[in-house]
Amino acid sequence: MNSYIKRLHRLFVPLMLAFLTMLSAIACNDSSSTGGAGAAIKVGSKDFTEQFILGEMYALVLEDSGMKVERKLNLGGTPVAHAALKSGQIDLYPEYTGTGLLTVLKRPANSDRQQVYKTVADAYKKKFNLVWLEPAPMNNSQALAMTREGSQNYGIKTISDMVRQASQLVMIGPPEFEVREDGLPGIENVYGDFKLKEYKPADPGLRYQALKDGQADVTVAFGTDGELSAFNLVVLEDDKNVFPPYQVAPVARQEALNVNPKIRDVLNTLAPKLTTEVMQRLNYEVSGKQREPAEVAREFLTQEGLLRKN
Repeated sequence: MNSYIKRLHRLFVPLMLAFLTMLSAIACNDSSSTGGAGAAIKVGSKDFTEQFILGEMYALVLEDSGMKVERKLNLGGTPVAHAALKSGQIDLYPEYTGTGLLTVLKRPANSDRQQVYKTVADAYKKKFNLVWLEPAPMNNSQALAMTREGSQNYGIKTISDMVRQASQLVMIGPPEFEVREDGLPGIENVYGDFKLKEYKPADPGLRYQALKDGQADVTVAFGTDGELSAFNLVVLEDDKNVFPPYQVAPVARQEALNVNPKIRDVLNTLAPKLTTEVMQRLNYEVSGKQREPAEVAREFLTQEGLLRKN
């Protein structure tokens, strides 16, 4: 019996040592994948110009502060980026308060900036253990815009003015604007029923050229589109506050902030610099002048004194 136990012991000990070694290796890998002290911070972004610029800005200021960064930009739309953040494929990415409110949380529209931010910040922490850092003053809210000549000819300065003359107007914009809660249905709900002469669904890149060419009278816009300032367009006043605010802020995994608490201070220092006018200009550098987002981001950060190294 003793010899049998000894044989079992000789077999059992090496197996246990091998098993513990394997667990240790897995733990090390898990630590790396969840943002361990020596791991790179994985910065993501969605799949459009402004997100590329913001993602590069986040990556550059974090690198400048001494952290390792892995870029995972151009992930896709909101559902893809949000899923990547929840699963730990990325540690942070730029998100909009209005998108968090309507698209992710499915909450009713709200035009109060502070309330919207508090709602998304509280709900993300409770539901996903994700943290909203400080929002930028910029507002990439949906908007309606006209050429200056069109605005003057029709006497339209507000959305209320537009609704009164809707039957004479052709509007161009993304297909989803016809069904979104903060699109045409939302406008009708707040401003009253109206019927456009025509709504033309179009890809984002075609909207402004169609407006300039006279193929449409009104375009669906976003508050930080570079073309708004470049083409001297008139953004109609949302006089009944139908559109929720779309302030941008980094949304980060709590685990990543626990390991690298400096992330918060670094990105919060950047936030106040990002006004609507600044983002319009930077977006047009990429969309209008065909410059690289990384180049535009680095140039801006350098000019603002946010990069210590070249």
